[in-house]
Amino acid sequence: MLKTMMSGGVVLNFHGKRTAQEIDKKVRPRQTQIIKKLCVGTQEDQARNMIIEGENLQAMVTLYKERGQVDLILTDPPYNTGQYFRYNDRWDNDPNDPELGQVVKLEDGSRHTKWMKAMLPRLNMMKAMLKPNGVLAICIDDNELFHLGMMLDEIFGEENRIAIINWQKSYAPKNDSKHVSTATEYVLVYAKDKSLAKTGLEERTDGMNKKYRNLDEDPDGAWRSSDATVSTPSAKDRYAIQSPFTGELHYPGSRAWTFPKKSIKYLLEQWGSDFVEVDLNDGRPKALLLKGSLIPKTIQRAALDNNPVVSDQKIMSSPVIAAAKSEAEKVLKKGTWPQLYFGDLGTGRPAVKRYLNQVKKGKVPLTYWAADEYDEILEIGSQSWDHEESGHSQSGINELNSIVGKGHGFDTVKPLKLFKKIIHLWCPSNGLVLDPYAGSGTTGHAVLELNYEAETNRRFILVEQGSPERGDKYARSLTQERLKRVITGERPNNKKNSPVMANPLGNGFQFRMLTKKIDSKTVLTMRKDELIDVVITSHWENGKRGGSCLIRVEEHGYKYLVGKNEQNEGYFLIWNGGEQVGQLDTETYATVIQEGKKAGLKQPFHVYARYEIYQSKNVIFYKIPDKILAHLGLNENNDSFNEEGDE
Repeated sequence: MLKTMMSGGVVLNFHGKRTAQEIDKKVRPRQTQIIKKLCVGTQEDQARNMIIEGENLQAMVTLYKERGQVDLILTDPPYNTGQYFRYNDRWDNDPNDPELGQVVKLEDGSRHTKWMKAMLPRLNMMKAMLKPNGVLAICIDDNELFHLGMMLDEIFGEENRIAIINWQKSYAPKNDSKHVSTATEYVLVYAKDKSLAKTGLEERTDGMNKKYRNLDEDPDGAWRSSDATVSTPSAKDRYAIQSPFTGELHYPGSRAWTFPKKSIKYLLEQWGSDFVEVDLNDGRPKALLLKGSLIPKTIQRAALDNNPVVSDQKIMSSPVIAAAKSEAEKVLKKGTWPQLYFGDLGTGRPAVKRYLNQVKKGKVPLTYWAADEYDEILEIGSQSWDHEESGHSQSGINELNSIVGKGHGFDTVKPLKLFKKIIHLWCPSNGLVLDPYAGSGTTGHAVLELNYEAETNRRFILVEQGSPERGDKYARSLTQERLKRVITGERPNNKKNSPVMANPLGNGFQFRMLTKKIDSKTVLTMRKDELIDVVITSHWENGKRGGSCLIRVEEHGYKYLVGKNEQNEGYFLIWNGGEQVGQLDTETYATVIQEGKKAGLKQPFHVYARYEIYQSKNVIFYKIPDKILAHLGLNENNDSFNEEGDE
């Protein structure tokens, strides 16, 4: 901290920061139990998405195979308004404690410190979960905006800040302040490495496309007039060009021509006359003049900077200009004008035709989306999104009410439009979205709806603990229920049942619950169904962490077969028929081969067992508990495999 300050840097310091920075390194992974009755969809669909019920820091540590595999983290943490944020004082000494703690009231003098102590280790883990080109988009209001921004600057680096989005949460003034009515909240967007991250484009509107016409029946299709100059001038491209219609000399002013000189000459000659380079002694590079045209005797350089058009009656009335005008008007009348043209009548400034089929299939995200058209993606910086583009808070609540009914008690719902927009901008069409503060499940809903509308293939992981002390675990009663209903199309009605009333979005998810800390003793004392869950949820192959999802095999009649991967290779768990893991020997190997053939699976077969007595080139062996612990990020050289598990 001192080194940073002495070198001119800015450091955020608060009581307990040192401890908070180390907490995520002390959290141990936990056993995950699949709750089958809460899963939705086929086994293939369930393998794609998941809801995890449990403490989010412990969940992210447990998701070791997804570390470095997430494209976008989109999340809405508690805002520390005295109503929702909870802090467990025991986290300072034992970050593995699963309890949420008490609500931190506005009167608590240390409420900002507690909020930062809770957020810092989670932000560190979020960064670790992202791909090198991944992006974090985190919602916040003015209570902790500045503290969160400084923590993100410190963790991600100020240079990796992509945007501060100011979105309109309401469109009517409220009597919530005697000074200024609060109508906006914020989304802070940071890249793990801004040089690798990409910002997408919003979908084009019909209004944008209507600006493109085809006045000259150009076979390349509709086009619109665009400036023939660029705002980043290059000295060699700041010269005069002569109009083949009027003979006037046109300068780019303080700008530069958008095309190289060779291309400008080619486009000018498409109007039917030859052009040559001529030195006008105007302090600029050689001009492009009609061949044989008279050269102005004096051109005031000072005048050129203020007036980009120079007229000379003697030149304009010359036979060379008359002949050039005649040829140019023939091209104008015939149609399919050159890309560099001089207006509909030939009397205007040089302009460029921009074709609709060559522009990007979208629009650049700018303030209030009022931009016209751009050829390059711009950095969006600090932006404002009005409610027409981002939705508003009441629409988020109305959306939730329409799906699960009223009375859910969850009144901090972000609008679906806002989350869909963020996902569209910063998650690729086949990417993975993580939300460690899932709440009502808006992130998962947005992913499902985008997949349905655009036939994309995005996946989601949602983490939500809920409020068990109030008898309401949101992960089950709200997050799971909402996503189940948008997948199936079920909606509530006055008869308190849920008939299908909306278009089902399809897809599915797996519902997992975090239980006790995991170590070698825990693994070796698991029941068979518990161990199968751990194998299915933790397995990954070298180079295939996030993309190596196992599909559970539920059919009866198999003794050892428990799953398969996307390559249709079988996964087997050797169980000795009693209460413990068995070994791979000639007898169990024969059964594995038999079951693999029966299920139509490809080799090699992947076998989990306690010991390997028999070896075969057809089998990849995973030793229990070592391989399971390794898949959870535990290393026997620096982790205590035999640590006592809690209940």
